[in-house]
Amino acid sequence: MSFTYVIPDIHGRDDLLVRALADISAHRGGDGGVIVAIGDYVDKGPHSREVVERLRAGIAGWNLVALKGNHDAMMVQGLRDPAKLALWMDKGGAAALASYGGDPSAVPQAHIAWLDQLRLMHVDAHRVYVHAGVDPELPLAQQSEATLLWKRYPTGYGGGFGARHVVHGHDNDPNGPLLFDGRTNLDTLAWRTGRLTVGVFDDDRPGGPVDLIVVRGPPAGL
Repeated sequence: MSFTYVIPDIHGRDDLLVRALADISAHRGGDGGVIVAIGDYVDKGPHSREVVERLRAGIAGWNLVALKGNHDAMMVQGLRDPAKLALWMDKGGAAALASYGGDPSAVPQAHIAWLDQLRLMHVDAHRVYVHAGVDPELPLAQQSEATLLWKRYPTGYGGGFGARHVVHGHDNDPNGPLLFDGRTNLDTLAWRTGRLTVGVFDDDRPGGPVDLIVVRGPPAGL
């Protein structure tokens, strides 16, 4: 039996990421598998640099699929285009920049390049993994970057993408995760609440998670 473990929006909470990886390994009994991180590694929380460094290095014994989030894209844009720096700062980038010492020129080019080249989507036999969502009316190959990074589903909407279940984050709900027939939203505002929820999906079985791993740490500011 094989599983895919999905880590939602980390937003600079390296402490939660470390605990999540340890709990995933324990859940799997020490065996490897697939971990899908669905973006937003940076901004808002205190340790964006550490999160990027950890994920760039890969996870020993695991196939790590790291997808891009809208905040990852904003960081790249803000650092490459001075006209977009203020927008990134306003959306949580100040915390990310502080983790690099506060100077935009101190952010390693390797980190910017890594964030920039991240994939927008991962698809397996039963599911579509993406940061924000997909347009159910368009083929996956025709999805726009704006949809994949920024989409918000209508409240209560439970559809997925045809027979495939959609696994996403982006639209946080501190009381989540939100589990529907066609989609799972794992974003529980972990950077602020201190509660990160990892979804466990059976690779041989369609639908939503077969288990949830809840990682707890201090709320923001404590």
